[in-house]
Amino acid sequence: MNRNQVRPQRRHATPSRIERVRRQAVPKPRVIIALLLLLGLVSVMLLDGYLRAEVGNDQRVRSDASASKVPDSVLDGGPFLSFQGGTARTRSVPDKTIVLTFDDGPDPEWTQKVLDILDDNDVPGTFFLVGSMISRYPDVVRRMVDDGNEVGVHTFTHVDLSYQSAARVTREIAQTQLALAGAAGITTTLFRAPYSSTNDAIDNYSWPVYKKLGAMGYTSVFIDTDSEDWQQPGVSKIIKWATPKSGKGASVLFHDAGGNRAQTLEALPQYIKKMKSKGYTFTTVSGAQQQAQGPQAQGQQAQEQQTQAPQVTPGTAGSTRQSNPEQAAHRTADTATLWEGRALLGAVAVAEWTVPGLAAVLAVVGVAVLGRFAMMLVLARRHYRQRNRRRFSWGPSVTEPVSVIVPAYNEKECIANTLNSLAASTHPIEIVVVDDGSTDGTAEIAESLGLPNVRVIRQPNAGKPAALNNGVRHARYDIVVMMDGDTVFEPDTVQRLVQPFGDPEVGAVAGNAKVGNRTTMIGAWQHIEYVMGFNLDRRMYDLLRCMPTIPGAIGAFRRDAVLGVGGMSEDTLAEDTDITIALHRAGWRVVYAEHARAWTEAPASLGQLWRQRYRWSYGTMQALWKHRKSVTDRGPSGRFGRVGMPLVVLFQIVTPVFAPLIDVFTVYAMIFVDFKASLLAWLAVLLVQLVCAGYAFRLDRERYRYLLMLPLQQIAYRQLMYLVLIHSCVTAATGGRLRWQKLKRTGEVGTPAPGTGAR
Repeated sequence: MNRNQVRPQRRHATPSRIERVRRQAVPKPRVIIALLLLLGLVSVMLLDGYLRAEVGNDQRVRSDASASKVPDSVLDGGPFLSFQGGTARTRSVPDKTIVLTFDDGPDPEWTQKVLDILDDNDVPGTFFLVGSMISRYPDVVRRMVDDGNEVGVHTFTHVDLSYQSAARVTREIAQTQLALAGAAGITTTLFRAPYSSTNDAIDNYSWPVYKKLGAMGYTSVFIDTDSEDWQQPGVSKIIKWATPKSGKGASVLFHDAGGNRAQTLEALPQYIKKMKSKGYTFTTVSGAQQQAQGPQAQGQQAQEQQTQAPQVTPGTAGSTRQSNPEQAAHRTADTATLWEGRALLGAVAVAEWTVPGLAAVLAVVGVAVLGRFAMMLVLARRHYRQRNRRRFSWGPSVTEPVSVIVPAYNEKECIANTLNSLAASTHPIEIVVVDDGSTDGTAEIAESLGLPNVRVIRQPNAGKPAALNNGVRHARYDIVVMMDGDTVFEPDTVQRLVQPFGDPEVGAVAGNAKVGNRTTMIGAWQHIEYVMGFNLDRRMYDLLRCMPTIPGAIGAFRRDAVLGVGGMSEDTLAEDTDITIALHRAGWRVVYAEHARAWTEAPASLGQLWRQRYRWSYGTMQALWKHRKSVTDRGPSGRFGRVGMPLVVLFQIVTPVFAPLIDVFTVYAMIFVDFKASLLAWLAVLLVQLVCAGYAFRLDRERYRYLLMLPLQQIAYRQLMYLVLIHSCVTAATGGRLRWQKLKRTGEVGTPAPGTGAR
C-alpha cells in the first residue's frame, strides 16, 4: 500500500449520481477564493503596467507624413485650434503676452517645484497632464488647480494618437478626464497631443483626430516657441530658445516631468524675470484666447462654451464653468464622472501599493531561494565528503535481522515485484505484509509467491497508519523497515539502510527514493524533482540534524522509538512527516542513508500527480501545525523546532507560495518594462537551478540526459506544483479537509538488477 490509500465508504453513505453531479457543478469556496485572488492580482498588475505606460506604442510612429489634406490656414495659423460649425479656426497669442505650457506631468518632485516658482513669481501656467500620472499623483493636480493654473489633456498613456483606432482615441481622452475629475473635481476643454508641438506637426494621419476632438468641443493647443528643455542644453540656451522675437506673443513649451528637470527649474525664474522686464505679461490658454478675441467676441465665446461642453464619456459631461476667467476651460465634473474618477483613483492607489509591496516581498523571496540553492550546494558537498571518508563509520556493523513492513491495499499490480525484490536482499529480513482489506486479491498473490520469511497479516480496511502500526506490533526484530507496496528495493538496500543504527542516538533513517517509471515526460520531471529537490534537501537537513520527513517509500526505525511516540498517527495526512518530527521531539536523531535506494512508481498522469502532491503539501502543513510547540522545546529535542521548522516553513511553504509571482512578474517585466533584461534574468536563475541539479545528479550518479527536460519542467511542472501548494494553503485557511486517495498503479517498476538500479 502506498501513501495514497482511501477508505471505502459504506454503501448507505454513498452519494447518488445526481448528488455527485450537483456537487461537482458547484465550485468549492476555496476554489472561488483562489480564482478571485488570482484575478485580482492579474488585474492589479495589468493596471499598474498600463499606468506606467511602458507597453508599446509610446513613441512617434513617423514624422515625414504628408499634410496635403490639412488646410494651410491651420498649418500657418496660431497655436490654438478649435472648430466652430465644422470649420477650423486658429488663434494666436496677443503681443507682449506669454502662455507658459508644461507637458508630461504631474510629477511629485518636479511639478511641485515648478508650482512653487510660479507662485513665487505670481504667474499662471497651463499644464497638459498625462492621465496615468494624474491617477498616481492626484494631490499635485489638486494643488495645481487650486493655485489658479489651467490644465489640459495630454492622453492617458502618452501615446501617438495619430495612428490609433477611434476607440483608442476616445478611451485615452475619456480616461484622462475621469482621472482629472477624481483628482480635482473638474474636466477640461483643452487638449495637446503627444509629439505635436507646432502646427506643422499635423499631417494627414493626425488631422482626422483633431477634427474629431474639435467636434467634441476640445481646443487643441500647440506652441510657437520651444525651450527644448528636454534636451538639457543648458540654462542660457533654454532661456534664449523660449524668448519670442520682436515683442510678439508666444505659447512656450516647457516640461515638468519625463526626466531630470533641474535645468528647467533653474531657467524658469530667470526667464520669467527677463520677460517681465521686457514688458510681457503671463496668462493661461483661456486668458490668451479671451484677450485675442476682444470684449464682444469674449461674450459670444462665453455663450458658446456654456452650450458646447467637451464630451468626456458618452452621456457624461460637465457643463458648469469655473468663475476664474484664467480657468475658463475647466468644467465642474458631474456626479457620475466624479465618482467614476474617484473609483479609478482608488484602484490606482491599490495598484500603487500592491505591486511595489509584492515586488519587495518577491525580492526577499528571490534572495531566500538563491540562498537556499547556495546553502544546499555547500552543505551537500560537505555531507558527501563527510560520508565518503575512509574512516567514517556509524559504529559497529549492524548484522542482526530486521523486519520489513509492507502495508498493502489493492496492490495486485505491484506486490509481486515488491516482494521479489525483498527476497533478493543481502541482509537477513522477515517480511510482514499487512493487507488492509484489499478487494483485488493482493493477500492471495503475496501468499502464492511461496517466498521464505513472508507473513501475511489481514485486517479490515483501516488506513495506512493503522496497517503500519499493526505491522510494528507483529514485528519480531528491534529494527523495522517501512516501505510502500508499489516500491522495489535493490539487493543491498536494507543492508545500507540499517547501518546508521550502529549509532545508539539514531532512531530513524531515511533512504534514497528514486522514480522508477521515468521514461515518460511526467516521470522525467518527477525524477529531476526527486534527485534535486528531495535528496539534495535531505543531505542538507541531515547535516543540520533536522530531517523533516522520512519517505514512506523507504525508511527504517527503531521499534522502541516508534512505539515510544505512540506509533504512526492518524492525525495528519502525512504520517511520515508526523512520525519524523515526533521522533525529533523525543530526542532521537534522524539521518539520511543516500546509498540505500528504493525505486517507486510515481503518478503517471497530471490528475494523479495533483492529488498526490495536494495531499502531501496539506499533510505537511497539518504535521507542522500539530508540532508547532517544538519551537519552544528545550535541549536536543527542540533542535527541529529551532532549525528544521523555520527552514521547512520558509522553503516548503512560504517561498513556493510566492514563487509563482516571480514568474508572473517576469512576464510582467517582459511586456511592460524590458523584455531582453527580464529574459536574461530568468535564464540566469534557470542556470543556477541547472548547476544545482547537475551537482545533485553527480552526487547520485544519475544520467545527465534527463536535465534536458529541466527548462520545460520549470515552465510547466513547477507551476503545477506551486498551484498545488497554493490550493493546499487555501484549503487550510478555509478549514477544508482531505481524504486519502488511492492512485492507479501499473506495476511497471520491476526488480532492479544488482548494481544497476532501474535506470
